[in-house]
Amino acid sequence: MNKEFLLAIDELEKEKEISKDLLLEAIESALVSAYKKNYGTSQNVRVSIDREKGNVDVFMRKDVVREVIDSLTEISLEEAKEIDPEYEIGDVIEYQVTPKDFGRIAAQTAKQVVVQRIREAERGIIYEDFINKQSEIVTGIIQRISNETVFVNLGKTEGILPVNEQVKGEKYIVNNRIKVYIMDVKKTTKGPQIYLSRSHPGLVKRLFELEVPEIQDGIVEIKSIAREAGSRTKIAVHSNDENIDPVGACVGTRGIRVQAIVDELFDEKIDIIVWSDDPEEMIKSALSPAKVEKVMINEEEKTAVVIVPDYQLSLAIGKEGQNVRLAAKLCGWKIDIKSHSQFYPEESEENEVEVTQDED
Repeated sequence: MNKEFLLAIDELEKEKEISKDLLLEAIESALVSAYKKNYGTSQNVRVSIDREKGNVDVFMRKDVVREVIDSLTEISLEEAKEIDPEYEIGDVIEYQVTPKDFGRIAAQTAKQVVVQRIREAERGIIYEDFINKQSEIVTGIIQRISNETVFVNLGKTEGILPVNEQVKGEKYIVNNRIKVYIMDVKKTTKGPQIYLSRSHPGLVKRLFELEVPEIQDGIVEIKSIAREAGSRTKIAVHSNDENIDPVGACVGTRGIRVQAIVDELFDEKIDIIVWSDDPEEMIKSALSPAKVEKVMINEEEKTAVVIVPDYQLSLAIGKEGQNVRLAAKLCGWKIDIKSHSQFYPEESEENEVEVTQDED
């Protein structure tokens, strides 16, 4: 190695933000292993790289002891004093033992260490970059699809969109651009793994933040989201300014804001309601578009019985129970839907009696 090598390391320190001292220490440590491997020795050695000239020297180290047990690593006090009368037990003596051809081995080893450290540094930078973007939306390009897992090019690295985080019905085509939610970032031996999602409720939340300036400014707040990806989402919003309608802000003029989100989610239906701290009001709104007659709540068990007109029962429950299921998730309450005639059967019986009498 030489001065040019040190200059190259200086450049690496600036470009890759790799500490020069740490890199040289790593090279010295690797050279110790390389020396022992190539020269078949178990001697206690130290490798030193001159920080100014780049020269590499190997020193054999021996501990000064009263009685020698291992001649490869120890030297007697008598022998040590022959070298220098100042030596005492516990001191370390070093001899330079640099082989003539060690420069070639040093260069190869240094190159391997530098390449490895550059790779580690780049992985570290990518990890830090994406761990700070966790729970955010990024745009990438679909790079490849393998066994239904979609791999997305995120620029510096590749993200993974697993099957269970995809949306049923969405088509993923190679080279198409796609917005994805960063669900998790993990360190692995192969580098950082970026796990993505298209089905996470957080994707909808971030899309609204991108489309609605009032949410970005903190005027309108998203309080709760319930989502069944690819089908329907319910979102509850609150305004911190009484002059701003939170639902209107999210919908936008002529529905332009919410429509942009619906388009991004391939026509997923989105219901936007006003958040309320009153459980009765919140549950009524959450069951929209169904109309509710009465809500009876049990605070302790956090359950609610909701009575709806007979003709609204199927709408309140929704197809395969979706509307009431999403409403329950949105509110955080267990909801039991009853039609008016189910809850007040005596009224139905009276009506039947009246009809019979009229017929008579």
